[in-house]
Amino acid sequence: MDSNSVGIVAPQVAVFKTPLTLASGATLGGYELVYETYGKLNGDTSNAILVCHALSGHHHAAGYHSAEDRKPGWWDACIGPGKPLDTEKFFIVSLNNLGGCHGSTGPTSPREGTSHPWGPDFPQPSVEDWGDAQARLADRLGIDCWAAVVGGSLGGMQAMTWSVRYPDRVRHCIVIAAAMKLSAQNIAFNEVARRAIYSDPAYADGHYISSGEAPNKGLALARMVGHITYLSDDAMASKFGRELQETLELGSEHIIGDDSPEFQVESYLRYQGAQFARGFDANSYLLMTRALDHYDFAASYEDDPVAAFRQAKAEFLVIAFSTDWRFSPARSREIVEALLAAERPVSYAEVEAKEGHDAFLLPIPRYMDLLHAYLKRVGP
Repeated sequence: MDSNSVGIVAPQVAVFKTPLTLASGATLGGYELVYETYGKLNGDTSNAILVCHALSGHHHAAGYHSAEDRKPGWWDACIGPGKPLDTEKFFIVSLNNLGGCHGSTGPTSPREGTSHPWGPDFPQPSVEDWGDAQARLADRLGIDCWAAVVGGSLGGMQAMTWSVRYPDRVRHCIVIAAAMKLSAQNIAFNEVARRAIYSDPAYADGHYISSGEAPNKGLALARMVGHITYLSDDAMASKFGRELQETLELGSEHIIGDDSPEFQVESYLRYQGAQFARGFDANSYLLMTRALDHYDFAASYEDDPVAAFRQAKAEFLVIAFSTDWRFSPARSREIVEALLAAERPVSYAEVEAKEGHDAFLLPIPRYMDLLHAYLKRVGP
């Protein structure tokens, strides 16, 4: 554990008994949100930053849950003493959204008034619903206004939504590798991933918890499809190329077409898929991808993003990555152009990085420097 780590952290649970009506019209009579905090909230609560997670993210963004943990939180590179989200200066809040599967109320939780899990009947949340639930958590923590709301990918969409849904509660909005709505190609990838889950016989129409057999094959395949889109061609080429497995050689007696992976990239994808399936819930994955598909930042403003951003009072930082083809720099530039037309203060950076969409999770030096420099302006 390095000296810049936040160290051992423990999740906390916020229980809400006031009903929450979702955009779909469904109402949750009560719910729980699991979250973690890093750093110390100052006396006037002016140093709080909200970190919004992406599609498969969760509340554990930094530090370790025990001394035996081998892997820190998913954004540990950014959060800690002396890091861009400096815990000696800021109080960081990271939570697991409604519908998730890491402790917050979702498909694996008991349905209200029963001992049975919600399963496929859990109501579909929207990005706006997540913002409303996050606002209630902020109230619980005594935070009237966030110094910044930060997010990458689907998290960036949540940050943008905060800026117009709660304009008086956000001073800075940091949007990383995101878009105002998904392209048809992105929706298509998500649909293929969902079909992989639905086609697994173990899915059992979503009631697999009671059967005791989860649709892990379908979920693993869904993750494999998604993972391909998160990496760039350059990243795959430099990491794997066309290298065969170490146990194989060209001209060997290995039978092409059997179920054993021949190339290193095949083995890598299978490993990633299997690991993901062990720790994620299929129904949650379906909910998250649908929320992503249906997100449309300007839909409530007659499809005019300029009119939408005119509601915002925050300053903005928008970051894109050169090889990100899932959320390309062109999508980030659309956000910037709408902000400029709305006369909102905005800084924009396009980072040269070979890692594709996943770059927003990685400690790429220029990216870290950009975040660090901007967040110096975000004083308590």
